[in-house]
Amino acid sequence: MATREVVRAGPFAKVYDPTVGEHRPWCVEDHALVRADDGRWHLFGITRPESADPFHKVEFAHAVARDPHGPWTKRAPALTVDPGYGETQLRAPHVIASRGRYYMFYAGGGPDRTRAAMNLATSSDLFRWTRAPAGPLFRDGYDARDPMILRLGEKWVMYYCATGTPQGGHHVVCYRLSGDLTHWGDRHIAYTDPTLGTESGNTQCPFVVPHNGSWFLFIGPRTTDAGTDVFRSDNPFRFRIGDKVGHIRAHAAELVEDAGQWWITSAGRGQRGLHLARLSFPTRPPTISVPR
Repeated sequence: MATREVVRAGPFAKVYDPTVGEHRPWCVEDHALVRADDGRWHLFGITRPESADPFHKVEFAHAVARDPHGPWTKRAPALTVDPGYGETQLRAPHVIASRGRYYMFYAGGGPDRTRAAMNLATSSDLFRWTRAPAGPLFRDGYDARDPMILRLGEKWVMYYCATGTPQGGHHVVCYRLSGDLTHWGDRHIAYTDPTLGTESGNTQCPFVVPHNGSWFLFIGPRTTDAGTDVFRSDNPFRFRIGDKVGHIRAHAAELVEDAGQWWITSAGRGQRGLHLARLSFPTRPPTISVPR
């Protein structure tokens, strides 16, 4: 019997420690890496003391390096929670560049967890950030969060995790389309998990990438707090539980491509920083069907 090809990661190495300059251990949780026009890499992510309330997510870490492997230089927080903007927390930043500006998408929470805010801040230099003056881009539940942005043809796609209904239900990966990164269309579902619930589901941290004619969805934590499942599809808008092609011991995983090589990150409570591992994909060139 032929062995099914799987997505695999090599050993993880710690590349950034947020405890530097602090009086007690700190951690990084959901995070993003982006390469600036000058070639430097920037890290943004939830950060807090290891012993703090796990729901106390009120600032985004910022660090800078010439290479994803470091050394990283810790900078002042990129954003802090703004109650006047309606934010109750800051979660899961994702940063992209477009037309000379940087866009940071993140979950801002709110008092009603069935109508959680998806927010946007922009910057010209990755150091100074300004929130969108019009307020949240949209609201969704339950605890909609963990945005990830992908360019697909003439449209931008935002993937994020939520539940089947704002009050709960199946944990899902949702997506919306935009032509300008500011106005987003209706909610659609790319993946529905068999599990039911509200917060802390197993469709967190969705990350979608194309490779060798396939589309790969990474979500987690699953099975354990440090466990990310990988699913493969011919369609970036449709993934199924039976499409699983890998399991990687990573938390809040993000993918980074550098000089033609893919890398996967891991960070979270107890890890005390950012970890990086080489990633390998299977090869199979299917016919890709992309809905309009």
